[in-house]
Amino acid sequence: MLALPDDMRARFLRIADMLQEFGPHQVGLPHVRPLEGKLWEMRMQGRDGIARAVYVAMHGRRLLVLHVFVKKTQTTPRKALDAARKRLENAP
Repeated sequence: MLALPDDMRARFLRIADMLQEFGPHQVGLPHVRPLEGKLWEMRMQGRDGIARAVYVAMHGRRLLVLHVFVKKTQTTPRKALDAARKRLENAP
């Protein structure tokens, strides 16, 4: 997350605020979209490209960001989904 450019980090924080205020099911495209199972994708675009954050809604109105990456292909890379799923398995 810290490796992202400033404009993408600012976009991440704006989307996170919207998720906190309205809930994950009320914020839709172009900001977030469901991926598979419990995984959701936060969509950020900036001057330097496109980034994504894979997250999951936890109990007690908590969101857990599992993986953040700069997107270079049309689809979400399988490797990114695998990393997010593995981190979810090890989450407290």
